[in-house]
Amino acid sequence: MGEKLVVIIGPTAVGKTKLSIVLAKRLHGEIISGDSMQIYKGMDIGTAKIKPEEREGIPHHLLDIKEPWESFSVVEFQHLARSLIHEISERGRLPMIVGGTGLYIQSVIYDYRFSAAPSDEAYRRQLRQIAEDKGEMALYDMLKAVDPESAARIHPHNIRRVIRALEIYYCTGKTMTEWQQGQTKKLLYDAAIIGLTMKREQLYRRINERVDKMLAEGLLEEAKALYDRGIRNCQSVQAIGYKELFAYFEGRVSLEEAIEQLKQNSRRYAKRQLTWFRNQMPVQWFDMTDMAKFDEKAEEIFQYVAGKLQLEANI
Repeated sequence: MGEKLVVIIGPTAVGKTKLSIVLAKRLHGEIISGDSMQIYKGMDIGTAKIKPEEREGIPHHLLDIKEPWESFSVVEFQHLARSLIHEISERGRLPMIVGGTGLYIQSVIYDYRFSAAPSDEAYRRQLRQIAEDKGEMALYDMLKAVDPESAARIHPHNIRRVIRALEIYYCTGKTMTEWQQGQTKKLLYDAAIIGLTMKREQLYRRINERVDKMLAEGLLEEAKALYDRGIRNCQSVQAIGYKELFAYFEGRVSLEEAIEQLKQNSRRYAKRQLTWFRNQMPVQWFDMTDMAKFDEKAEEIFQYVAGKLQLEANI
């Protein structure tokens, strides 16, 4: 098997960031963000991006690499993350992917070949014509009808991805998710995949508290700055934490309603994350419900990783 790799996954607010710093310090690690929204500049509070002063000298990668109006794809992430894994390994350090965007992480650690999906240029032209004649939403409605799961992940105005998902369905009879799952599940790395979980009531309470903390730290002002710059209908501001507040800025909901929607969407997202990880990856799960015993749990996880990857570490 290839280079050694640690992967830390789990739902939002479960404690991945805190654990990653502890492990990175002891395992000579460098952290690659596995979050599809932390790549954007100026989106720090809403994405729970680790602050520079919290990094404790640990190098972090794939943060702040795109402007908020730019698009970013899983294919780009796959290429960048794999290159980083190789570079970090070459330096004699341990690469660690930490985050909650399941498809992004899965695309890196497995032999995913996105270009291998069948294509049909004539059908693509037909779809582009529909978008031109009837509008982008007509195309998006077609996707919702045949592949609601992909439609939930793809922004309606990301025409390239909408067309690609429809094309895969047209050519294979399978949704994009089904087609991706049908690819080989061969791990490319000597990986220790750590999953953090927590009792639902506690996790939901932490999510609600995190939203309140984000607002206290200036999330409303951060989102308003993006809104005032005219950033609309972009991949970035469809992120939870921004789209709800944009609805408030547009006068469609009250601030209280926007905040409640933000908390609810965050809780639902955490539930989807857990379902994805449990079904898609060979994860070693660790329960973080008792955060008072965080140090003990971190030691247990460290011992597991060091043993599985046969690592020498900063004991």
